[in-house]
Amino acid sequence: MVLKALDGSVGRFSVDGLHVHMIGIGGCGMSGAARILLGLGGRVSGSDMTPFDGMGELVAQGATVHIGHAAAHLPDTASLVVISAAIPYDNPELLYARERELPVLKYAELLGIVMDQLEGVAVAGTHGKTTTTAMCAHLFRTSGLDPSFVFGATSVQLGGGSGLGKGPHLVAESCEFDRSFLHLRPRLATILNIEPDHLDCYRDIDDIVDAFGTFASHIRPDGILLIHDADARAHDAARRARVRVETFGFTADADWRAVDPAANCGCYSFEIHHRGRRLLQARLAVAGKHNVLNALAAAALAHHAGAAVEPIAEGLSSFAGVHRRMTLRGKGAGVIIVDDYAHHPTEIRATLEAARGQYQPRRLWVVFQPHQYARTKHFMDEFAGSFGLADEIIIPDVYGARETDRAVLSQGSEELVFRILLRGGHACYMSSLNQAIEHLIKNVTEGDLVMTMGAGDVWKVADELVARICR
Repeated sequence: MVLKALDGSVGRFSVDGLHVHMIGIGGCGMSGAARILLGLGGRVSGSDMTPFDGMGELVAQGATVHIGHAAAHLPDTASLVVISAAIPYDNPELLYARERELPVLKYAELLGIVMDQLEGVAVAGTHGKTTTTAMCAHLFRTSGLDPSFVFGATSVQLGGGSGLGKGPHLVAESCEFDRSFLHLRPRLATILNIEPDHLDCYRDIDDIVDAFGTFASHIRPDGILLIHDADARAHDAARRARVRVETFGFTADADWRAVDPAANCGCYSFEIHHRGRRLLQARLAVAGKHNVLNALAAAALAHHAGAAVEPIAEGLSSFAGVHRRMTLRGKGAGVIIVDDYAHHPTEIRATLEAARGQYQPRRLWVVFQPHQYARTKHFMDEFAGSFGLADEIIIPDVYGARETDRAVLSQGSEELVFRILLRGGHACYMSSLNQAIEHLIKNVTEGDLVMTMGAGDVWKVADELVARICR
């Protein structure tokens, strides 16, 4: 295995017995890669600022995990250091690694190197990547392909957010943030959609489309690219692909088409046609019309990987979703509590539509925690217009993933509430999650659905509501 360090130097390593130290090991991608490395016979140590979900599992598998960052946490036996995209250049462990002249890779570079050893299946797009990657991995499993996989969430059904299979495929969520997906060279790939996002690392939408175009150009010569037929930007990016391009969608022109979609309690059944020929009858257990598109992409990828029709149909009907994607957290006193990761206006609209269809609540409450002030400011009007299907909206302070100015974080949320009110919505600002919890405890009644939404720690509201309402 060839590893290229950030300084451009190249070294050759065998994963078996290789000691990898991972700075920021608690991230979804990083912890997933750690599990794969351990499964391949590697040794893993790492550090993160706080304990994280799945830490106990990693330790049980043999990883050494430190809480906090210090040079002393980098073992003498480590021969490779991997960092998450969030690690600053003055991190003490990173500085010590450079002092020791160890090769240093970003997580995305490591993922690209692992993918080069396997048949890569990459799922890209502004929205739907995690669900589609997990769905695809599940279809591969039900088809007997036994893939390795990694995506940025947890699936109880799949045993986590990553896994090492015996088959030749690596199914990977391929994120455009920091142009991470440009380190991948898949054989099969999909671009689900392209919209403005991550404008802290992209100049504008044209810059984003250009990056997706570069991603498309990296698909192996014998590969296939699948794109949403109704997404003009995906078509623009696909022009740079040097492989066969197929489309999926609802229109008659789509190569992979959902025919006669019908919803039952928000979950869709439909026929999948491939180039005009009926392939299978699909029935989804996850709600929302957006998941019909995700299912088309996943089914097409599985088909091109060699999966048979019947296992694909079976896998679509048995796929149970992933953590924090419309996750039912609890029911009590006639109140339903659901948690979701949606943090972009398009995702919010799709999720609220799916929730309305699935639960048909008397009132739909949303606790939305904006994620990053820059994103909130840029999409302020779009966010304000995305809550049309909610009856009551609570907005706590912006979750400052990279910002620390409390005044700015509260200002962003207060402005969003003002914009929602101007549109006739019912919204209120509550600076803390605890305030939101107490307000909900006093005001929700039988027949209500409460949804916590956001990429930060708003899930804590759902936790507390379940503890106090669903006893």
